[in-house]
Amino acid sequence: MTVTNGYNRGGFLTSLTGFLVLLNLLVYAFLAFASRDILVIDYGLLASFGQLNMAVLQGWYWQLFTSMFVHANLLHLMGNMLFLCIFGLRAENLLGRIRYLFVYFTSGLFGGLLTLLMGPYVVSVGASGAIFGLFGANATYLRSRANQSILGALIYSLYLFLFNIGGGVNLLAHFGGLVVGLITGYIWGKKELRHRDTAISSWIGLAYSSFTMK
Repeated sequence: MTVTNGYNRGGFLTSLTGFLVLLNLLVYAFLAFASRDILVIDYGLLASFGQLNMAVLQGWYWQLFTSMFVHANLLHLMGNMLFLCIFGLRAENLLGRIRYLFVYFTSGLFGGLLTLLMGPYVVSVGASGAIFGLFGANATYLRSRANQSILGALIYSLYLFLFNIGGGVNLLAHFGGLVVGLITGYIWGKKELRHRDTAISSWIGLAYSSFTMK
């Protein structure tokens, strides 16, 4: 199945991935200006615009969304944007724009919900949960659509997850995003495989009927 999208037509700047990167950069620029520090964002701003679990539990549900566009420091931002470009452009090309956005935001939101388990005083920021979701969707979609085992995709996903363990890393957000991506990619790949097999069977049946009628 061929998917036509903005990336194919106009390049990176007109792709959804390019738009998301730009949005993340603009949010960081705003918070850096407010912090008067380009390297590290003020903690108070992170708690206000990121995900402060206590605030979410008290009704600030919008933080589950805004936290996906907030980054703690310049290195955090640059690392996430690099992987967003790598996995995002691939997912956008494979899945199309609607499913791409579904994976991105569902993965990010589910990662945020799991983060609530870390306690009320935790502040979480970053797009990594959403990016892990895009990676997972890429991995299982390709294999399930080709009717191949997804074991390799799961092993590679586990490796990427373990590779990112470190101080200050929100493992629950990574895990939640990755699980959403793996599941949705697998389901969509299998669905397209069934559609392809059905179409092939229909064409074979039609060709056989035409042949026998002659």
